Amino acid sequence: MQDIELEQAIEVLLAHAVPVAETERVPLLEAVGRVAAEDVYAAFDNPPFDRSPLDGYTFASASTADASAEHPVRLSVIGEECAGDFFAGAVGAGECVRIMTGGAIPKGCDCVVRQEDVREEGDAIFVPFTSQPFENYCYAGEDIKKGNLLVRRGQRIHAAQIAVLASEGYAAVCVHRRVRIAVASTGDELLQPGEPLRPGKIYNSNLYLLAGRLKELGAEVTVVGSVPDDVERAAEVIASYADRVDLFLTSGGVSVGKKDIMHGVVPALGAERLFWRVCMKPGAPAIAYTRGSMLGIALSGNPFAAYATFELMARPAIARLAGETDVLMPRRRAVLADAFPKPCRGRRFLRARMEADGRVSLPDQHESGSLFSAAGCDAFVDVPAGTPPLAAGAEVDVVIL
Repeated sequence: MQDIELEQAIEVLLAHAVPVAETERVPLLEAVGRVAAEDVYAAFDNPPFDRSPLDGYTFASASTADASAEHPVRLSVIGEECAGDFFAGAVGAGECVRIMTGGAIPKGCDCVVRQEDVREEGDAIFVPFTSQPFENYCYAGEDIKKGNLLVRRGQRIHAAQIAVLASEGYAAVCVHRRVRIAVASTGDELLQPGEPLRPGKIYNSNLYLLAGRLKELGAEVTVVGSVPDDVERAAEVIASYADRVDLFLTSGGVSVGKKDIMHGVVPALGAERLFWRVCMKPGAPAIAYTRGSMLGIALSGNPFAAYATFELMARPAIARLAGETDVLMPRRRAVLADAFPKPCRGRRFLRARMEADGRVSLPDQHESGSLFSAAGCDAFVDVPAGTPPLAAGAEVDVVIL
């Protein structure tokens, strides 16, 4: 396939991205950023008992039925309970227990009053108002009911889910193993950071962009470095990873120049080419292929083009490999805060930033070879083919990163 729409390219990649089958049970804190391999349900109501939401006194609300500011009701303090303690006795009429935030409500009590709202005298308190049943009262299971689904299979686990699992007593969770991805760049012009900059050379920023992004997404990353601008040697390097990684990701070598080697590398690998060129700017000259069980994606060497196609096209495939069920990035409509003065003959994705007021702003620089202006951006504006210059205030379709 050639010259296909982005949505078709994503469909092709998803069809060939087989989720990793291997799973492992890991301690909770090691599960942050991993993908759940099974549904996890609540084993009990949480909180597991009725409890107090504040520091104060608990008693039967009926004991204060006749209370008023002029005639406060006296209640005898028969015990004290902090969070973690348990008052085993029953509280009768005219009695109360001092209770701290999180303490279990004793038998015979159905309300809590703040300690600053009563008068304390020795082993008694005076309540100057009528309390209502279940006032300042947290029920067992108010947060989580036994049997509630806590984490869904295929869901990426974040800190909030970790806390919920911990609250239910789970010390470990079953997750998919991390996706194994090798990342490399093509180009004899590339230097590694730390080397002296020489005439005609540039530093290999794409390698660090892609490897860093993969680490943020929780992948197990092998940084291959730069592969030579030679078809046979590059194919040899990539082939050596075919049985070791789920995805081989490269940047560069995908256009029509003399040293755009990936067109030759794919058949030299004995790989099946899935497509070349996607109808979008930047990043149109992308190649996808498979070699055995390994998926290969070759992105443009232009820095922002590599970034855009990675986020829009490669990222859903990586999510599918990781076992995620929700693989597509969210979209929304928003209003442009800035004008874009150029017409778009073909479909174009503009780097953008969502603002606190809900509008979307654009940086000044939009060339595919420029990456600096993408720093701080968290969205793309999806501009359809044939769109005239966009004025500030125009409503646009936005992909949220």
